[in-house]
Parts: sequence; structure tokens; C-alpha cells
Amino acid sequence: MTAAPSVPQPPGATAVLVLRDGSVFWGRGVGAGGVAEGEVCFNTAITGYQEIMTDPSYAGQIITFTFPHIGNVGANHEDIETATPAARGCVLRTDVTLPSNFRAVKSFSDWMAAHHLMGIAGVDTRRLTRRIRGGGAAPDGVLAHNPDGVFDLPALIGQARTLQGLEGRDLAKDVTCMQSYRWTGTPWQPGKGYGVAGKTPYKVVALDYGIKRNILRNLAGRGCEVIVVPAETGAEDILAQNPDGIFLSNGPGDPAATGLYAIPTIQKLLQSGKPIFGICLGHQMLCLALGARTRKMKVGHRGANHPVKDLTTGVVEITSQNHGFVVDNDSLPEGVEVTHKSLFDGTLAGIRIKDKPVFSVQYHPEASPGPRDSRYLFDRFIDFMKAGSC
Repeated sequence: MTAAPSVPQPPGATAVLVLRDGSVFWGRGVGAGGVAEGEVCFNTAITGYQEIMTDPSYAGQIITFTFPHIGNVGANHEDIETATPAARGCVLRTDVTLPSNFRAVKSFSDWMAAHHLMGIAGVDTRRLTRRIRGGGAAPDGVLAHNPDGVFDLPALIGQARTLQGLEGRDLAKDVTCMQSYRWTGTPWQPGKGYGVAGKTPYKVVALDYGIKRNILRNLAGRGCEVIVVPAETGAEDILAQNPDGIFLSNGPGDPAATGLYAIPTIQKLLQSGKPIFGICLGHQMLCLALGARTRKMKVGHRGANHPVKDLTTGVVEITSQNHGFVVDNDSLPEGVEVTHKSLFDGTLAGIRIKDKPVFSVQYHPEASPGPRDSRYLFDRFIDFMKAGSC
């Protein structure tokens, strides 16, 4: 696509988004001031913007929300997927309004400012989304917010043209935990909030490539003692915990780059015979360890309404997804069965090893935000551990 001409700054503009091809989108600043750079993607979910902004899988990315009314339920201290948001910023159609929700404790804009996140409102997000979809891949861009409305546009355009993109980058190391810890929180329930795990008959070691809290809650809520370990933890240290199962988490970046240290570890874990469950980047890491290949998608999957077909049952699930890389279906080795596929574009969405208690999916069965159609996958993991302990 040819570069768009530079658009003159309109009156009242306090923020600007500049893409690598020179496209310029003016608007009004939201949240913190400053300059942020990253891959510009779009998310089609109509709710859960706070969970999306705190999903570690969005490290290095600026999120365009296609739903126009972002911020209308405010923000709180509970609906977060990690304590330190990894997203670089967001792009909105309309201004953030005063919150209207009994759980809100502050406005979305104030919450963003408190977390040093910036955004831009007043952008034609339909035009920007078409630009992302038609450009062949999510474009890189620079987002600047200055309440005084003063910008060095040529410098921002020059900065955007030097951006690296996500291919070849290991971002899991930027969002993983620094040391191991035990997780005990269970899923949120109306009128009760989040709970604390009681009896935990199963021990799970979770490799943290950028894990979401709601994944941990779904494991703990099913009777798992969850030990979370850093992404570069070796197989020997993991197996020394004597876990009943091993979980490979979601995360950001290029799976081939993270795989430089993750693949040898996963290959050793596969030899142990322990049940293994992978989600998103964890799914990609598992497939790479089995000898498959990954590639950057033309347009990633990011939203809460993605249909996926379970090929073993014929059931169609509506899923929550967030990924810009995918496993090549044709690269899977013998002994690995495709269990799920996307009904949007036919891409690989799940696999299992035929003779081992090992499986993974490309999407997010824990949702947050999104539907709960796929939470049975956590029960499947429990069943594998239960069978192994008999």
C-alpha cells in the first residue's frame, strides 16, 4: 500500500498516531503523556478493555479497539490480567466518558495515566482497521500524546520508519516473572468476588511466557496447586517439583525467537510422560518442540467472537483469541493430530499427541474477556492428571 499523505494538524489535537508508511491519524490524548511505539493491531471485543490492556500477550503493541464505546464502565482493581500492563497504548473512536458501573473506582483515562499508558481518541478506527487489514500485516507505529498539542511530526515519522516489528523478537523474557511463586486465587463469582483455593490434589508447574491471571484462577479453581516459574526455567528444575502436570502459557512476540531456549526444555518435558497443556504461545512452543513451523499471519486473530470447530466432536465454540503468529498445519509431524481449526480462515487452532496426555490450543479457553465455551479444556487437563495419579 502506498504511503498516505501527511494530514495537517486539526485544532484541538493533543495526540497523533504515525504509521511506518507515513500515515498520520490525529486525535485527542487519553491517559499518560509521552511517546510510545509498537505494532498497531486491532481487537474486535465489545467488552473487557481493561483485561485486554493488561494481557501480557500485547507486549510491544498498540491496540485499536473497533468497538466505539471504550471506557464506559470505568476501571477497577480487579479486572486485570497482570499487575504491570505490557501494552504500549490504545486507539479509540470516541472520547472516554464518565464511568457508569457499580464496580468502577476510576475512569479508564485516569487508570491508564496511573499505569503510564497512553491513548488517542477521536480516530476513525474503521479507516485504521481497514488500513491494518489491507496492509498485509499489522503496521508499526508511534503514538504521541502532548496536552499542549505541540509535536515534531517529521521526527515522529522518521521514528516510525525505523521500527523493527515483532518478527524475530523474544518478548516473553520481558513479561515473565523474575522468580517462582505459588498462585492460590480462584475465579470470580457474582456477589463473592475472587476466592482462594482450598484442597489442591494436583500440582501444576506453569511456565510463564506472559501468563494471564485468569488462566491461573481456572487451574486453582479446579483443585490445582499452581507453581509459576520463569520462562527460562530448565526441565530439570521443573521436574524436580514432581508435578502432576505442566502448563505452557500464553505470551507475546515471535515464537521462533522464544523457542531458542523454550524448545529444548519442552522436548525434555515431553520425555517425562507428564500431562502437558499449552495455550496460545504455549501451543506454538509445543508445536515447535515437536518439529513444526510457525509463521507471521497476514492479519492476526484478536477478539472475543472467533468461531473454532472441535474436529473430534463437530461442536463449534465461540472463542477469545489474541495472536499474530500461527503454526503451519502442513508442518506437523506424524503422531500429532489436529483437533481444532478456525472457521474464520481455516488456520490451525488445536493439536494433541496421539499416544501421550499432551494437547494445546491456539486460543484462550479462560477468556477474560470472552465466552466460556472452551473451559472444558481445563477439565480435560485435570482428567489427564487424575488418570496419571491412579
